[in-house]
Amino acid sequence: MSFTRNLLTAPARRLFSTTVAPHAYYTSSLVSDQVVKKVDPAAKLYDFRSDTVTAPTDEMFDLMKSASRSDDVFQEDKSVNDLQDYMADITGHEAALFCASGTMTNQLALRTHLITPPHSVVCDSRAHVFLWEAGGLAVHSRASVSPVIAANGIHVTSNEIESNLLGEDIYSAPTRVVSLENTLNGMIFPVEEMAKISNMARNRGLAMHLDGARLWNASQETGVSLKEYGKLFDSMSLCLSKGVGAPIGSIVVGNAKFIDRVRYNRKLFGGGWRQAGFMAVAAQYGIDHIVPTMKATHQLAKYLADQLVELGIDLQIPCHTSMVFIDTTRVGLQIERDLIPALAERNIKLGGAGHKARIVLHHQIDRQGVDSLLEVVRNAIAMREQQDDLRLTSSASA
Repeated sequence: MSFTRNLLTAPARRLFSTTVAPHAYYTSSLVSDQVVKKVDPAAKLYDFRSDTVTAPTDEMFDLMKSASRSDDVFQEDKSVNDLQDYMADITGHEAALFCASGTMTNQLALRTHLITPPHSVVCDSRAHVFLWEAGGLAVHSRASVSPVIAANGIHVTSNEIESNLLGEDIYSAPTRVVSLENTLNGMIFPVEEMAKISNMARNRGLAMHLDGARLWNASQETGVSLKEYGKLFDSMSLCLSKGVGAPIGSIVVGNAKFIDRVRYNRKLFGGGWRQAGFMAVAAQYGIDHIVPTMKATHQLAKYLADQLVELGIDLQIPCHTSMVFIDTTRVGLQIERDLIPALAERNIKLGGAGHKARIVLHHQIDRQGVDSLLEVVRNAIAMREQQDDLRLTSSASA
């Protein structure tokens, strides 16, 4: 379909692979909180650092009061059970388990697939399970990773995955799981290519896992249902506290036997929680009321991306959904020096390091917030140009 062709031909560069960039970016997001002492707590705040920063809504708090209050470790809480049944149904799987975070649901699923070392997981070199989960595959599953560089800059292909599979020999940790991510850095993985990978992997007896922390975004943008994605995977992790807007939580889905084992591993990890119903109803509210607004959020992100490009700022990768990755080298702006402090004065939070930043939109970012950010960027560019002109004039006078 035309949407897929656009994804495959969009220009892109790899970013944030196995370099120090992730650490620098993460650190700057924390340090910016010190700069943001300028923020007025009484005024509306626009936080572009991540979609994890969404605040629970008043409607969520109202629903929390009516949630069931039983024990989820005993599997007796109705609100949690209803959410799990709902998620299993819409993804086309037999069962689901409500957990604390996307990292937990990814690691629980992978640990459940990976039974006896030596074993390895093949994934994109930019994958969250590889870069951003505290080495969980090595710690929890005693697994190695085969990171694959996507030549097209957007997603790995079936041929790339197949050429990086490890077999049974005395030198290798054989591949047991293929782990994909959709979206990855906000970019959509075409379902047709995922199907090719799934067929290839399953024909080889490999398990298929999806880090679908932002699969909701991909589904809303493309119209591909969660159930259609679900057919391609033995397990999926879907986060509820990112674009969905819940205060906490993530869901892992799979067949009933698999989820029984995931439940055991959750307890082993110390992840069993008791009266979790109030969190489940907040998550269900986000699914019902916030997920349908995602496409409008994507349109706003694309508007922001287009405006930034017009100002001379480069995009590191295409903007498919809610994320805009920028490189300000050409306009001479340093994120921490020129943008973060100025944005803080307008009650806007942004992360980034050097010339690069990730701007993330969500349901609590509106057009006014985007236009305010753009105004700060325009002013910063104008100020930088004036300073450059003054330097040239001074040099000429000397």
